[in-house]
Amino acid sequence: MRHPMILFALATLAAPILPGLGALWGGAWIYLGLAWITLLAAVLDEAVALTLPAEEEAAEFPRADALSIALVVAQLALLALVVAILGRGALSWAETLALALGTGLFLGQVGNSNAHELIHRSSRLLHRAGVLAYLSVLYGQHVSGHLLVHHVHVGTKADPNSARWGEGLYRFLLRAWPGELRRAFAAERARNRTSGRPAWRNPFVTYALGGLAFCLAAHALGGPAGLAWFLGLAIFAQLQMLTSDYVQHYGLRRSTGQSGKPEPVRSAHSWNAPHWFSSALMLNAPRHSDHHAHPTRPYPALRLDEDMPRLPYSLPVMACIALWPRHWRRLMDPLATSWQNRMDERPDHLPD
Repeated sequence: MRHPMILFALATLAAPILPGLGALWGGAWIYLGLAWITLLAAVLDEAVALTLPAEEEAAEFPRADALSIALVVAQLALLALVVAILGRGALSWAETLALALGTGLFLGQVGNSNAHELIHRSSRLLHRAGVLAYLSVLYGQHVSGHLLVHHVHVGTKADPNSARWGEGLYRFLLRAWPGELRRAFAAERARNRTSGRPAWRNPFVTYALGGLAFCLAAHALGGPAGLAWFLGLAIFAQLQMLTSDYVQHYGLRRSTGQSGKPEPVRSAHSWNAPHWFSSALMLNAPRHSDHHAHPTRPYPALRLDEDMPRLPYSLPVMACIALWPRHWRRLMDPLATSWQNRMDERPDHLPD
């Protein structure tokens, strides 16, 4: 089957191309780029009832890799172009805001999903491409945090990126970012000690030097103003990545037995969304349960079953709702409680 891969390519590549054309030509292209990743995505998700079928893993793997690499190249090119244009200050205030928002949303939704896909790959080239994408938004720590902490401890208090029941988004953000940094650095230090690698081989050296290199490049392209815009875009992208973690794991916990070991990760420990356009736009990242069950499975092959927790709306819409914690809790607390009760009633449930 070829059509799902075409949908992935059209949805994802338009997200950086349209803002790029807007940066070059201005005018309607800037607003079209912003509309593509916001209004159009929301309308198509709700207006068209379609769920992308899962592909066989071998069928689409080469094309999936090619698209991921193309998206990393597009991300780096878009960042360089936008930083240079915004640093020059030649656009109107409305065009400036629209271009920055469209670019930032691409980085946080498409760029993050693509980098997340790549860091799970066993290929050295693909993995390094994912690291490079995260370095370009100054979030190298997420590579180690996601692989060594989140996937191991998801749904437990040991994972800073799993949102607890009743925890608001802003409290989560203040806890998750520094918590991820501490846990990821500790995990890498422990891995260094175990493997006998010297301290300078710690990936955090790469994260720091890579981030510095991108900051220097931003200053060279756009001067002090360009550097300021780059830092703003990087922070905006990081906030979206953490918000995605918040939405996809809110209120779902893994039980811990008397031995202190948590139960195995199950499909019921992640929230999912079946909405077709945002799923294509984010490389099936909303099929989060299957990703945690099979972290190395390529995105076209991720599955969505009925017996998986489902969000009431698409992932981007739920992220917007999370900005208002009172409304978020009114909507999500009953759903999270219901799913947690179902997990607690399983015959193989571990009593806390």
